[in-house]
Amino acid sequence: MTVVLAGAALSLAINWPGHFSYDSVVQLAEGRAGSYSGAHPPVMSWLLGIADALWPRAFLFIVFQTALIAGAMIGLVTLGSRVGWTCVAVCAGFALTPQLLIYPSIVWKDVLFAGSAAAGFMAMARAAVVWSKMLERLAWLTLAGLLLTLATLTRQNGAVVLPFAALAVGLIAGRTGSRDGFRRGALNGLSFLMVTAGASAAAAVALNTYIDAEAQPGSPWRALQAYDLVNALTQEPKTALPVLRAKAPWLEQVLRTKGVEAYSPVRADGLEPVLDKARVFGAVEAPLEAQWGDLIVHQPILYLRARARTFAWVFLTPDHDQCLLIYTGIDGPSDGLIAAGLTRRRSGWDDTLADGAMLLASTPVYSHAAYASLAVLLIGTLLWRRRPPDFAVAGLLGAALAFVTSFAVISIACDYRYLYAIDIAAIAGAVYVAATWRGMVEA
Repeated sequence: MTVVLAGAALSLAINWPGHFSYDSVVQLAEGRAGSYSGAHPPVMSWLLGIADALWPRAFLFIVFQTALIAGAMIGLVTLGSRVGWTCVAVCAGFALTPQLLIYPSIVWKDVLFAGSAAAGFMAMARAAVVWSKMLERLAWLTLAGLLLTLATLTRQNGAVVLPFAALAVGLIAGRTGSRDGFRRGALNGLSFLMVTAGASAAAAVALNTYIDAEAQPGSPWRALQAYDLVNALTQEPKTALPVLRAKAPWLEQVLRTKGVEAYSPVRADGLEPVLDKARVFGAVEAPLEAQWGDLIVHQPILYLRARARTFAWVFLTPDHDQCLLIYTGIDGPSDGLIAAGLTRRRSGWDDTLADGAMLLASTPVYSHAAYASLAVLLIGTLLWRRRPPDFAVAGLLGAALAFVTSFAVISIACDYRYLYAIDIAAIAGAVYVAATWRGMVEA
């Protein structure tokens, strides 16, 4: 526990007062104004607004993210009854990785999602230890529900954590129950799923009331659909686009020419100006959606090839110069910086932090594939051991792998942060197994 606390303190000290990218600055400005554009999950702007009200420039948000990640690790480590030097070494080694040393101080929804998910499953593991004590169990499960609800609100695909959480609760309840384990487990798991899903839906509705309808950007699905179509055209230039040819031939021509020229496996941003110009000739949303659906139904192999290429870039991050691995400093739109009360910053220390992190760019430390492989190995170990808290940690790892898999469908960029959750889940799982290998605390 001391090593994890020291690592968290070191992280805050060397990164203070935190790192804000373009999106972070916009979200903080929205939080201050109390009106959101809807371009990002509203919960980010809401939390940043609260943090800013308590301490200007939302520095407390960085403390909150760090506390979530460190708290998840501490909560899992302290489940071990005889923590040895192996666990100390594991914790110390991971504490010096960019994932724990720098990322918790970057104001990104990806970091908040990873931290809240890990902390939520940690609370569930703690509940498993005290399952026979109703009040303590309910307290830990309530905390788990709140944290997993936050995770669900933080990422558009964050809801993947809830089925795995419900399954973990069911397995824990079924294993700790004295009789009729299956019925008890199913009832507990289903109840947890219904409560957290309902809380997430209600919170989303409440937060959406802060969205300015006039300021809302175009649907992110249109960007994804255009990206998939252009991706397919770069692989098979003669690909037929019958829906566009019949309903919007001008859009077909734009995608085949300007769209293909603007395509990059790195990110879909280059297509936005193309679509903006295409809108001069007519609406693009309905034709794009129809043609995208036609591609999936009638040319599924080509669609899967396009998706596989995009997913490979976000999962493997093959180009460290183009796929953003780390971010330090403060930058954003000038009006956003003023509204957020921030000043543009790129100091020598920011450069030093980034350069230090990039020294690990070609190592397994910066490999989602390595962390995903570790997660699979840990799930096997935990399901073989099958202690009640093991199911919660296995649930975290399974949820993180499902989260990664969802990007095979929705990914449109390759920045490392998008799959940060699998890194944190694997680190938390490794720390837990190292701490509990020689025994666990008793309730």
